[in-house]
Amino acid sequence: MISFESDYIAGAHPEVLAALTRTNLESLPGYGSDRYCEQAREKIRAAVGIPDAQVEFLVGGTQTNAVVISTMLADAEGVVAAETGHIGMHEAGAIEYNGSKVLTLPGHLGKIDPEELKTYLEGFFADENREHMVFPGMVYISWPTEYGTLYTKNELTRLSEICRSFEIPLFLDGARLAYGLESREADVTLRELAQICDVFYIGGTKVGALCGEAVVFTRQNRPKHFLTSVKKRGALLAKGRLLGVQFDALFTDDLYFRIGKGAIGKAERMKEIFASHGCRFALDSPTNQQFLILENAQMEKLKKELAFSFWEPYDKDHTVVRFATGWSTTDADLEALDAALGNL
Repeated sequence: MISFESDYIAGAHPEVLAALTRTNLESLPGYGSDRYCEQAREKIRAAVGIPDAQVEFLVGGTQTNAVVISTMLADAEGVVAAETGHIGMHEAGAIEYNGSKVLTLPGHLGKIDPEELKTYLEGFFADENREHMVFPGMVYISWPTEYGTLYTKNELTRLSEICRSFEIPLFLDGARLAYGLESREADVTLRELAQICDVFYIGGTKVGALCGEAVVFTRQNRPKHFLTSVKKRGALLAKGRLLGVQFDALFTDDLYFRIGKGAIGKAERMKEIFASHGCRFALDSPTNQQFLILENAQMEKLKKELAFSFWEPYDKDHTVVRFATGWSTTDADLEALDAALGNL
């Protein structure tokens, strides 16, 4: 069955897999201390434009979010996120399990409104009962968001200004970062993101790697004893070389950005196919995730030919579903989609 279920349904991009195969028999030290990890760090520092950025490799997105948030927050602090944010909706309580509360604000197509954030923070610190409450100690956003939408450069800058005025870090989840950067609607670069955020991560799992995310601390603000904390939380890979080799490959010859551009091109073609069949979009997404409203009977029929993701109920007769493109999406896949929609 042809699948549009997510952007990590296939294994590694051929160039990443070739790098893993080529280095497979090399004897290397563990836990990220090998030369490929260091090469990848240097390439990422160059890409983000911060020569002294601290770069660490973790195994997956949930582990990365849980480790970064729990190590950067103080005991009395929680993390502010949109109510639709990944850490609150789709990570099985991993943040709370590690001892930190997720403090939610309304989500606007997946985004936090900067002025609502400012109002919330002002209200919290003006509350005389705040010592009996969980303090907001970090702001979490994803780019792209859970709904495939993008913060503008102005919105990101405003969020950063508010965070700095309250002396709390802005953390950007970049699990699908390449698809944001290569979107036709993006107005911010990787280097600009690095200047705006206090910490962010470059997603590998959803952008051509077998697994792995690269965390970038932009202001010499990596928590003390970070490696120890990663291991304590079960997120340290002994064969750290696997992450280093993959990110070294992803940041060679612009592979990371080529993967993003390719998936965005396929997503744009997908949108044209949906429109040609009169499909209803749940929202306008400029990235590789597309959300449709299907009649439940149509959804069940389409499931017999294609794999895609349930997203949320729309009403008693309709459901919002998600189709995603990735590095492995082909023209033949899109032709099959076109044909399947024609049979509804």
